[in-house]
Amino acid sequence: MKPEQQRPILDVNHIHPAIRGSIAEPSHDLVPQVLAAIHAHAVVVVGMRQNPVCTKACRALDAQGVVYTYLEYGNYFSQWRARNTLKMWTGWPTFPMIFVRGVLVGGANDLNALIASGELKQMVSP
Repeated sequence: MKPEQQRPILDVNHIHPAIRGSIAEPSHDLVPQVLAAIHAHAVVVVGMRQNPVCTKACRALDAQGVVYTYLEYGNYFSQWRARNTLKMWTGWPTFPMIFVRGVLVGGANDLNALIASGELKQMVSP
């Protein structure tokens, strides 16, 4: 998919009126929370408890001396709907979600690629 293309989203006319509220309302406050963190901090990691990949990403940032803010939403057994809201908002299917200077750079493997290439240091430099 080219960068200028949009993700397909089911048109509201194809959603039964009785469930439209359920789709629009769940965890609607999470996106503003993440947005506020992204605007306030250079690096934000959105994760969940018990996920070793989230821990791995944080350790990689620690090893680079990168200051970051960590937002945690539930675990494998809780807050899955809240996390789905974030997945639908970003289009990113897994956790962690890592933002650098307001840009979603992906997850732990993507972070490691940025570290290896030196691009992460460039992105976090003022």
